Amino acid sequence: MGQRELGAALATRLTVQGHPSDRMVEQVAQLIRRGGVVGIPTESFYALGAAALDAAAVRRVHTIKGRADGKPILVVISDRAQLDPLVAEITPAASMLIARFWPGPLTIIFPASPLLPDGLTAGTGTVGVRQTADPVLVRLLRQTGPLTGTSANRSGQPAARSAEEVEKSLGSELDLIVDVGPTSGGPPSTIVDAVGPIRLLREGPISRQQIAAALAQSGMSLVS
Repeated sequence: MGQRELGAALATRLTVQGHPSDRMVEQVAQLIRRGGVVGIPTESFYALGAAALDAAAVRRVHTIKGRADGKPILVVISDRAQLDPLVAEITPAASMLIARFWPGPLTIIFPASPLLPDGLTAGTGTVGVRQTADPVLVRLLRQTGPLTGTSANRSGQPAARSAEEVEKSLGSELDLIVDVGPTSGGPPSTIVDAVGPIRLLREGPISRQQIAAALAQSGMSLVS
C-alpha cells in the first residue's frame, strides 16, 4: 500500500461505540497487515498505528508526521509475549518495571532486536516499548502484533484527543481513523531507559518518586 497523495479524500472514520465487534477489529487488522497507517486510540491521545516490523509502514509514519530521521518511534504491545520479538535483552531493571507498572503509561527503553526496522530505532540500538491498557487497542494488537504508538499529529504540533483533530491534521494521509470519541489527554507516558544506568528520560503519569521507590525495593536506583 503506497503513501496516500496529499489532497486525497479524507481517511474513513470507523466509529466504535462500546466494544467493537470481532469483524470490525479484523477489518482494521487486515488494513494494518497490508501496510496501512491508522489513527488509533490510546489511554491519553490518538496515535499512528502501523505494523512495527514492517519497514515500509514505519517509513510512512515518519513521512506522515514529518519526523526527523534521527528520532526513534515507540512501540505499543498488548502483552508480554509481544515484547520478545522486539528486544535483544530484558535487563533486571526492565523486568522489575514491567512487573510493577505494566500495563500502564510507562515506556521502557530496551536493547533492540537486530531485526527491527531502522525507522523504529533510528540507529540507537534501542527501542521504546509500552504495554497498553486501552481495551480497544489491546483487542487490535492481539490481531496485528506490535504497532507504532507515536502520537497522531505533525511533529511539533499538539497531540490529538479526538478523531476529528486527527482528521483535520492528517486525514488525507491516513488509511483509517478508529473513532472511539475523545480520549482523556494528560501527560504522555513516562519514559525510563533501562539499558545501562537507569535514567528517567521523561516524567509523565508515573512520577520520578514512584519509579525511584520501585527501583529501591530491588536494590536499584536512578542515575538522573
